[in-house]
Amino acid sequence: MIVLPAIDIQGGNCVRLLKGDFSTAHKVAENPEDTAAGFRAAGASWIHMVDLDGAKNGGVVNAPVFLKIAAASGLKVELGGGIRTMETVSYYLENGVSRVILGSVAVKNPALVREAAERYGDRIAVGIDAKNGMVATEGWLDTSSVSYLELAKKMEQAGVKTIIFTDISKDGTLQGVNMEQLALINEAVSCDIIASGGVRDLHDIAACKKLGLYGVICGKSIYCGSLSLPDAIEMAGEQTC
Repeated sequence: MIVLPAIDIQGGNCVRLLKGDFSTAHKVAENPEDTAAGFRAAGASWIHMVDLDGAKNGGVVNAPVFLKIAAASGLKVELGGGIRTMETVSYYLENGVSRVILGSVAVKNPALVREAAERYGDRIAVGIDAKNGMVATEGWLDTSSVSYLELAKKMEQAGVKTIIFTDISKDGTLQGVNMEQLALINEAVSCDIIASGGVRDLHDIAACKKLGLYGVICGKSIYCGSLSLPDAIEMAGEQTC
């Protein structure tokens, strides 16, 4: 299982949100590049990054930050937020980003997801973010009438190999991951599942590993000190690409 430390970018700064609420954004680190370097020094091989401005407004907003980290950090960058066209997908993947995450378009334009998966294979992931089991879109500002399991099955059929599942009610709370929903989605599809939202400590890492998940994203727990990134990586075991 891989551990992906997270950096969310808003206005060029490293921030975290509580339950996806943009009004709760607070700065958690001084410099994205130095933060990424610290993750690399701790043993990480991947980093999970989100363009919060892009997620809210749609489009490429903080691209220079992401491309600089992709080029200089020695980490594989997984990036989401506002990626809603093939042009944006290609722009990032052809300029150093290792994997892009499609979120809102998975609900609103599934044909784009299929096209991206056909062209780029396992470099395409879909982020499924849910409130009470229903998929949220547009930077979590809107809730759809689509269940997270229904969307996961559709994305599997579209050729998607990796799904990042977030229970929004857990995100940023340090209350633990939603093991019930993670188990259901992991059983429902053959895709690699990455857990996101609510990770507090090594108990969550152990639980995700026991489920047989592909990966787990850690954000606030690292910044506040409830989780040691080196210990999490060690517990997760041998990392894979």
